[in-house]
Amino acid sequence: MSNRMEKKSLRVEYGKYLVELGRKYPQIIALEADLKESTQSIQFQQAFPERYIEVGVAEQNMIGIAAGLALAGKMPITHSFACFTSMRACEQVRTTVAYPRLNVKLLVSHGGISAGTAGTTHHSIEDIAIMRAIPNMTVLVPGDATEVRQVLDAAILHDGPVYIRLSAIEVEDVYGARDRFAIGKATLLREGDDMTLVTTGIMMFEGIKASDMLLKDYGIRARVLQMASVKPFDRESIAKAAEETRYIVTVEEHNIIGGLGSAVSEVAAETGNAKVKRIGVNDRFSGVGTASCLMRQEGLTEENIVAAVLKLLQIDHHPHRS
Repeated sequence: MSNRMEKKSLRVEYGKYLVELGRKYPQIIALEADLKESTQSIQFQQAFPERYIEVGVAEQNMIGIAAGLALAGKMPITHSFACFTSMRACEQVRTTVAYPRLNVKLLVSHGGISAGTAGTTHHSIEDIAIMRAIPNMTVLVPGDATEVRQVLDAAILHDGPVYIRLSAIEVEDVYGARDRFAIGKATLLREGDDMTLVTTGIMMFEGIKASDMLLKDYGIRARVLQMASVKPFDRESIAKAAEETRYIVTVEEHNIIGGLGSAVSEVAAETGNAKVKRIGVNDRFSGVGTASCLMRQEGLTEENIVAAVLKLLQIDHHPHRS
């Protein structure tokens, strides 16, 4: 992991890299639903105005246009907030894109509760559950700038629909030089045999911090798996963690129902080898506030992760520092 210094906007980093990909892949066409500064597709518009389509506030229509472009041999990448693509345009995504397995990439920003003060209507705590339930859909949730680039590389090379979810919260880099993302695989960020933390999206930073705190204060060696590929899912890594560590805590900026926690629990239940604790939004609508405030309110912090691990392992909360 890199030194904890500069926080980066995943959306800005995405916009920069999309321009690079646009130079490499002339078949890329970017579509936007009136949120180009928020999603940062504006960077692609400025670089390739002839390959950019602004559809306005018409997400369902945008998905239909993307499907047509895919049938014509182009590689459309749609842009909107997670709540709008996953819910307002859900039928079009399912029937027009996923059913015929068209090569459309769905880039969404403001996943989870990162829309903050925009309020509950703009939060998206259901989208991973919705998208992973759609056949033929690949669901990717990167957690830092480096993983965003690797996820995009993989999505571009994947022939079929891909849902790529970005948080609007700025985060520090976690990925090191040797960390590699692959569709269908977890990224092992920390070795450990006492328990396993499974994260997705920007929660991998909180997971890493919690892992450090557990080791320093309690001598607990937590394995950390970053699961940016929520679908397809790395069942083997979870089955191995269940067998070797017996305790698993999942952390996600999403409802605890239907997302990462559910995917891990499904595997753990089938193997029967581990106890699972899910950390996320506890099946409720979050209120209105800054993203950082809402994250604390929902317990998406290193301190809450540590507390959950100690409770699961039935360990005294008092640190045992050397």
